[in-house]
Amino acid sequence: MKALRWLFAVLLVTSTVGCIGVFFPEDDKLVGVGKYSEAEAYLEGKVKDLSSASMREVWNLCVAYSRLKEYNKLFPCLDQLQSRIDRGERITSISDDISAVPSVLRAEAYLDFGNYAAAEEQAAKAYDIVKNIKYFFPIDDPIQYKIQTLSVLALSHALKGNRAKAEEYARLLENVNTRANNEMKRYKLNALARMSMALGDFNRSLAIIKQDEPLALEGGALRIAPVILGVGGPTDVVFAFIYLPRAFILNKSLYETGQVQEAKAGYDKLLANPQIKDNGDIYWLILFDRGKIAESEGNLKEAIDFYQKAVEVIERQRANINTETSKIGFVGNKQQVYHKLIGALFAEGQQARAFEYVERSKSRALVDLLASKKDFAAPGTNPQQVALLLTDLEAHEAQARVQNPEGAAGVRSARDFQVKLRTMAPELASLVTVAPVAAASIQSLLQPDETLVEYYYEGDDLYAFIVTREGVKGFKLNGAQLVDDIRQFRAALKQPQSPSYVAPSQKLYARLIKPLAASLNHKELLIVPHGVLHYLPFDALLSGNEYLLDRYSIRQLPSASVLQFLKGRQASPSAGVLALGNPDLGNPKYDLKCAQDEAEAIAKGFPQAKVLVRKDATKTAFKTLGPQYSYLHFATHGQFDPDKPLNSGLLLAKDAQSDGFLSLGELYSLRLNADLVTLSACETGLGKVSTGDDVVGLTRGFLYAGSNTIVASLWEVDDQATSYLMEQFYANLKKGNKREALRQAQLATKKKYEHPYYWAAFELTGRI
Repeated sequence: MKALRWLFAVLLVTSTVGCIGVFFPEDDKLVGVGKYSEAEAYLEGKVKDLSSASMREVWNLCVAYSRLKEYNKLFPCLDQLQSRIDRGERITSISDDISAVPSVLRAEAYLDFGNYAAAEEQAAKAYDIVKNIKYFFPIDDPIQYKIQTLSVLALSHALKGNRAKAEEYARLLENVNTRANNEMKRYKLNALARMSMALGDFNRSLAIIKQDEPLALEGGALRIAPVILGVGGPTDVVFAFIYLPRAFILNKSLYETGQVQEAKAGYDKLLANPQIKDNGDIYWLILFDRGKIAESEGNLKEAIDFYQKAVEVIERQRANINTETSKIGFVGNKQQVYHKLIGALFAEGQQARAFEYVERSKSRALVDLLASKKDFAAPGTNPQQVALLLTDLEAHEAQARVQNPEGAAGVRSARDFQVKLRTMAPELASLVTVAPVAAASIQSLLQPDETLVEYYYEGDDLYAFIVTREGVKGFKLNGAQLVDDIRQFRAALKQPQSPSYVAPSQKLYARLIKPLAASLNHKELLIVPHGVLHYLPFDALLSGNEYLLDRYSIRQLPSASVLQFLKGRQASPSAGVLALGNPDLGNPKYDLKCAQDEAEAIAKGFPQAKVLVRKDATKTAFKTLGPQYSYLHFATHGQFDPDKPLNSGLLLAKDAQSDGFLSLGELYSLRLNADLVTLSACETGLGKVSTGDDVVGLTRGFLYAGSNTIVASLWEVDDQATSYLMEQFYANLKKGNKREALRQAQLATKKKYEHPYYWAAFELTGRI
């Protein structure tokens, strides 16, 4: 009996979802040793559709999709696998209870998405299944499924900060009997250490992972598996999914517990292994830590080199999902890499390079925000072409991610396709990949009489970059308590009968503008904010008794690289205006009578105008008529969701075709031909303040949809004052450019309503 148990234990090789079965067709061999990209290509070439595939083929495809993080393919595959299981289908007649697999893989996917509730639901479902599996041979014991499900449950609660629940599942995990399987012991210890890291308890993760030291890669299964499988052995997959996480956890724990030299030696040993480059999710974290060690030793040049390599790895990955979460339980903040690199470059006097990485950090954050979106519109392409381009991009990136000897070729292939995508659809490429933009390129796009001021803010570090056609200058400013100062200023602005805004306004001017004043030699300013600065009405900053509005004409952009997409845009030949005002939202408290009057008054100034109010101001009407007009005016309410920024939007009237909510996510699927979009609504200028591209609000969405310029508000504005300001603005449009037209309207409103609450909320983003 012992011999029989040993034989079945031999067959339990370390695939990521347990045993690979008794018979070994080609797809089993490839999945069994972690060659998921090859398995995917082989099976997709063989299987025309999932309904005609064998149970084994569906299973292997689901495993491949899971490990390649191809979630658009994974979930339909898991649906098919679950329906097969529900019908009682089996892979073989022996040792093949995979009934927990769909829930296991869904749980891991949801953990990657950060959807902890769904991850816990699926993991609990899987655990209930594996607890009740009755096994006759060791191969039937679902050890790995138990570890996977309990690991997801413990890690999910740890990442949420629920220590008590995390510890509860950790105790269950500790009690999983791994029998004589050394690799499952390692797998369990890794899972326990991951949870400790997620809780920030690095002393504990270090103690756990050191229990692993007596174990060695010498099990019989691993020695004879190459003979059975007819392949080169499972070394790659063992390294990728057990040894590499274990080594990272060990060295990360050493680093975080102050044992820096030991961590440095361990990281250097890992970096010397060529296989590390094929595991980007951990590779960039090692490079980042190694850069921090070099910087702490005073070696800035070496630190910059490590940081730049980490950024290169990050920028090869499109997805915003936390793929490192399920692997190592330590969610690395990719924006911190940019922050450290920008600081190091600035300290080395490489200010133009630091500015370029500020732009790249914002591009990275936008790519992350939009990573789950598939249905983009793009100029010069149809929806089918866009879908094919994105599918091809994902395929090339999957090839680059897979752990195999051809990893370097996969990276080159992905880079080549990204270059192709930038040629075919450059603006679409800017949303799904990070394309470095040289400072000189941005300089060439500026107006001759314009100065660009770009801020970068992280923690207490605040940098400002002054960019003109002549050069780039960098300034390090005081960032301490900046959030509190801006919060105080905004609170004071909401008291229109009080002068309490004056002191915080002057304080912010002294901090943000005064150190740069000698370099602000042009009346026209292009400001690119960052972080909390997106909430700041720069026009209302006071130098003594003079507002910035009195001295400068200002426009803004979400990032300087957007300039390349605004140049040469053609708006609709129609000079007409489509105005939507005071939509019927089904509740009298949302009525905006002045907004309706505003829309009608604005339309009177244009020979080609259409006004839609109340029940006629629908999303359906906007989508149908919007592309025909040069000016689009929304006098309605806006809604801002900081946790799900793509769900922010404008409230329009319902009809039979839609609920009336025009979301930011939808804007990226629209094509407009507007020279100007005015959002005379509440809080439409507010977007998600993250650590990168920050306010990716409605302004960024309308820019991508095809608007040259957006005028939007930073706070809930006064109805009557706004109507006056907007009438002035549209009258001024006939006299000069949009930037100066808004400035003059604000100056006129300031004469009538002195307090900045009434006139400072509106900002112009985009072309002038």
